[in-house]
Amino acid sequence: MSQLPTRRTALRAVAAATGAVVVGFDPAGRSWAVAAPGTERAAGLVGLPRLDGVLLTDEDSLTAAADDFGHIVHRGPVAVLRPGSVDDVVAMVRFCNRHGLKVAPRGQGHGTNGQAQVAGGLVVETTPLARIGPVGPHSRTVTVGAGAKWSDVTRATLVHGLTPPVFTDYLELSVGGTLSVGGLGGQSHHHGAQVDNVTELRVVTGAGELVRCSPTRHRELFEAVLAGLGQCAVIVSATVRLRKAPTTVRHYLLPYSDLETFLADQRLLVTDGRFGYVEGQVVPDGNGAFNGYVLEAVSYDAHPDDAVLLAGLRHDPAGVQAEDLDYYVFLDRLAASVAALKSAGLWAWAHPWLNLLIPGAQAAAVAGGILDALTPADLGPGVVLLYPLLRERLHRPMLRVPDDPVPYLLAVLRTAPPEDTAGVDRLLAANRAAYEAARAAGGTQYPVGSVPFGPADWRAHFGPVWPALAEAKRCFDPRDVLVPGQGIF
Repeated sequence: MSQLPTRRTALRAVAAATGAVVVGFDPAGRSWAVAAPGTERAAGLVGLPRLDGVLLTDEDSLTAAADDFGHIVHRGPVAVLRPGSVDDVVAMVRFCNRHGLKVAPRGQGHGTNGQAQVAGGLVVETTPLARIGPVGPHSRTVTVGAGAKWSDVTRATLVHGLTPPVFTDYLELSVGGTLSVGGLGGQSHHHGAQVDNVTELRVVTGAGELVRCSPTRHRELFEAVLAGLGQCAVIVSATVRLRKAPTTVRHYLLPYSDLETFLADQRLLVTDGRFGYVEGQVVPDGNGAFNGYVLEAVSYDAHPDDAVLLAGLRHDPAGVQAEDLDYYVFLDRLAASVAALKSAGLWAWAHPWLNLLIPGAQAAAVAGGILDALTPADLGPGVVLLYPLLRERLHRPMLRVPDDPVPYLLAVLRTAPPEDTAGVDRLLAANRAAYEAARAAGGTQYPVGSVPFGPADWRAHFGPVWPALAEAKRCFDPRDVLVPGQGIF
């Protein structure tokens, strides 16, 4: 259990600290009326529902909700809900339905293109919805709040020797956030995406109904929400599968100088399953050409045998690294570099990320063309990831993956000075051109990055499942209030 008993008191203190409270909504002015505590509500204002949490309209809260990790798009809401309960989410989504206000849930704000922003509407912070548990040594699942971070979930389950099966590389993301997009990682060739490891959801639909859904209960809603980009419901909790956790792992870094050899060895490893985790990075040489490759692989075996694990691989013999790590230390290995980026102020730079899923048969050609055009200046202090998945492990229909047995994720995680707006615009155009090349080869966008997209692009992206998503939208968000920042409908 990770919920603090004083949370409601703390939320009330936030409102008190502003010296004012929201006393009503002005339908004519499309704004919230704020007054000192105890002030009588003015005529013509619509009263708020009773809330366990607080509704914030102070400048700092609105400014924070008008930004995200991308620092590219800025859309200002008129209020931010910091819920004290799931009932608050229900009440405010219903309120927004009645008064024509858009709504967007926000976890850790790690979107890169305004996905969780809403101009003139309500942002719902999910961070207070962070309860974890209960968990026991024989648990097969754990139910967690949408605002819980994967780092906290993992620490709670590891106490009992258990772990979620799949992680994104950065653990400080919210459960609701990653389940809205898919949640891919180096374990996905064994266990699918994070959305493939959810057994039940509790959601607030766009109509303001609190619903439990699963593969056997309201399945159409369950399938529309997982990787559905927030279009039909706000996730408030999820039940996630658990498996036995290793205590230590062996972590390998294997260098390559040839792209096709690198891709072929990655493909071998995910198809034979000898490693629990497989990813890879692309690095520049001394002249700035992105033609160096590092295969990252991790064995969860209690007694790994290097000779067996590395048999048949064609990596460069020099520069191989292998070390044994505590399991959580491995999962959280980015913590030190993230701290360094924050200390240097680079976390606040723009992040015009490019994330593509490419058919394995076209991976060398498409990725090679994109990498040939990439320069260290365009990447900045970011990284390039390139690694395979297994299509047969990915079952959620809204996670759009190329029709290829071994598709590859290419992630060009650019970082750029935010004041260089012309440079950021140029990188966004480059992202669009790269997406067009991938789409022509049968690829898709993994929608966590910054690729300029319109409704027609989204219809093409969802392809054969577009009718199901559109019908779910009509059914569960009939007034189209949810998550306009994605630009889908």
